[in-house]
Amino acid sequence: MGTVTLMLFGFLILLVFLNVPIAIALATSSILVVLIQGSVPLTLFIQTSFSSMDSFPLIAIPFFILAGDIMSRGGMARRLVDFIQSFVGSLTGSLGIITIIASFIFAAISGSGAATVASIGAILIPYMLRNGYAPGYAASISASAGALGPIVPPSIVFILYAVMANTSISDLFIAGIVPGVLVAIALLIVNYIICKKEGFGKPQAVVEEVEKVPFLKALNEAKWALLAPVLILGGIYGGIVTPTEAAVLAVVYSLVICIFSYKEIGVNDFIGIFLKSAHTSGSILIFVSAASFFGLVLSIEQIPQFLASSIASWTTNPFVILLLINIFLLIVGMFMETVAAVLIFVPLLLPIVIPLGIDPIHFGMVVCLNLSLGLITPPLGINLFIGSNIANVPFERTFKYVAPIFGALLIVLLIITYVPSITLFLPNLLGG
Repeated sequence: MGTVTLMLFGFLILLVFLNVPIAIALATSSILVVLIQGSVPLTLFIQTSFSSMDSFPLIAIPFFILAGDIMSRGGMARRLVDFIQSFVGSLTGSLGIITIIASFIFAAISGSGAATVASIGAILIPYMLRNGYAPGYAASISASAGALGPIVPPSIVFILYAVMANTSISDLFIAGIVPGVLVAIALLIVNYIICKKEGFGKPQAVVEEVEKVPFLKALNEAKWALLAPVLILGGIYGGIVTPTEAAVLAVVYSLVICIFSYKEIGVNDFIGIFLKSAHTSGSILIFVSAASFFGLVLSIEQIPQFLASSIASWTTNPFVILLLINIFLLIVGMFMETVAAVLIFVPLLLPIVIPLGIDPIHFGMVVCLNLSLGLITPPLGINLFIGSNIANVPFERTFKYVAPIFGALLIVLLIITYVPSITLFLPNLLGG
C-alpha cells in the first residue's frame, strides 16, 4: 500500500509540477496506477466518471453559476451597490463597507467567490481609486470580500462537499449563515482600522461619481435584487424547494427581472452569458469526474483508512488533529484551487475526523472556510489576481493589506473550528 500511495501522489505532483491542469493530472495519475497495478479494469474509469456526474444535487452547480452570470450582466450587482451606498454614506472606509456588504448579498445569489469579486469589484474598485484608496487596498478588500462566496449560502463549494461527504446540502447552507456573518463582521472591523490608520475614504475626499443616491430611490431600484436571496434561501430553508430546484428558480427569476424589469439583457447577450456559464460549469464537472475516480483508487487501496489509523496511533486528541488539519488545508489552499481541494481531500480527511465524534456539517464549515482563505493567499490567490487586474496594480502590492485581513479571518477560522455550536446552532434549532 505504501508503494501505491507513493506512485499515486508522485505522479500527481509530477504532472502538476509540469503545469498539467489538475483535473487531467488527477485522471492521468489514477489511470497510470491502475495500469501498473492491473488489479482494477480500466473500464471502471469511464463508469465512475459518468456515474459521479449523474447526480441530482450536482445539477444545482451549473444553474447557480448561470444565475450569477445573468444577475451580474443584468445590473443586479450595480443596484445592490447603489442601495448599500445610500445608507452607508460617507463613514470612514465607506466604500470598503459597501464592498463587503454588497459582496455578502451577491454571494448569497451567485455562490461563487470569483464571480463576486468580478461583479462587485469591477464596480467599486474604480470608485475607491478615484476616492484616494490605495490600489493595493482596493484590490485586497474586494478580493477578501469575495472570499465570502464559498461561505455564504448557497455556496457551490458547500454543494460539492455535501456530495463528497454524503451529507445534507440544506443543513450546510443553514450552517453557513452564522460563520458567513462572522467573516463579514471581521472584514468590516479590519476595514475600519486600516482606513482610519491610512486615511482612506475621508468624507472630504468623496468625488461626484459616488454621490449618495437617495435611499428610497435606491431601495426601489434594488428591491428585486434584494428579493433574490430571500426567495432562493427561503425556499430551501422552508422546505418548499430542494437546493437544485432553488438553483433553477434563481435562473428563471434572474432572467425575468433582468429582461423585463431592468431591461439590461437582450437576446444578443444570451450567447455570451451561456458560453461563460458553460465554461465554468464544465471545468467544475470535469474536476468532479476525475476526482471521483481518484477517490475510488484511494478507497480500493485503503489509503484513507491507512492515514486515519496512522494519525490515530500518534494522537486521538480532536483539538490537535483539527489544528493539524487546519494547517494542512491552509497550505493546500495556497497552491490548489478550492474545488479541486474539496474533491481530493474530503474523502481523505473524513475517515480521520468522523471516529473522533466531529460532526460532518461542522467539519464541512472548517474545510470550506479554510479553503476560501486560499482565494486571497499567494501564490494562487485567484481573488487577489482578479482584484489586482481590476485595480491595475502588481499582485505583490496587495500583500501589505492582505496580511492583517488574513490574520482577522484566521481568528474567525479558529473560533469556528473550536466552537462547533456556532456552526451547528441553526441546523439543530431548525432541525429540531
